[in-house]
Amino acid sequence: MSVLPLVFTSGWASGVNAYAVVLLLGLLGATGVSDDVPGALQRPDVLIAAGVLFLCEAVADKIPYVDTVWDAVHTVIRPVAGGVVGALLAGQHGSLPELAAGAVGGSAALLSHLVKTGTRMAVNTSPEPASNIVLSLVEDLGVAALIVFAIFHPVAAAIIAATLLAAGIGLVVFLWKRVRAFLRRRRERRSSLAGV
Repeated sequence: MSVLPLVFTSGWASGVNAYAVVLLLGLLGATGVSDDVPGALQRPDVLIAAGVLFLCEAVADKIPYVDTVWDAVHTVIRPVAGGVVGALLAGQHGSLPELAAGAVGGSAALLSHLVKTGTRMAVNTSPEPASNIVLSLVEDLGVAALIVFAIFHPVAAAIIAATLLAAGIGLVVFLWKRVRAFLRRRRERRSSLAGV
């Protein structure tokens, strides 16, 4: 069976929380739950680094505006992580299928990252921090659930990931007015600080 559904799902999840994907896949492989996880993701140094970075993201992602800065920094990291995980899952060292899997994983990660970033900008326009915390927890739990589900049911998980991606794109388009308002207020704040 093709590894493409698992690559797509892991790519989508990497765009939301790349460190959780690496950590979960590594743990699922290291504990013997799945034979589909490449050895590179199961290495202790990779698991420790992913765990530490996951904890950093878990904190940063729940603080309004800090999450926006975190997302900006991860605009490069998440798609690259999605591509690398996809290529590792394809596992045929330098082959065309491995490169294609990397492209699929990276593209899915980029799209879901842009959806996450746009949604977070819209949420940051609300004055209370509770919505940020709730949204971050839903994202983390959703990534964990979908990655575990994808190990056992890759096609169904890929359909869910594609549906979530399409719904997310629709939501960002709908919320674009709030995103623009957020950006306008940020520009005004910078202008007022520069004028002081």
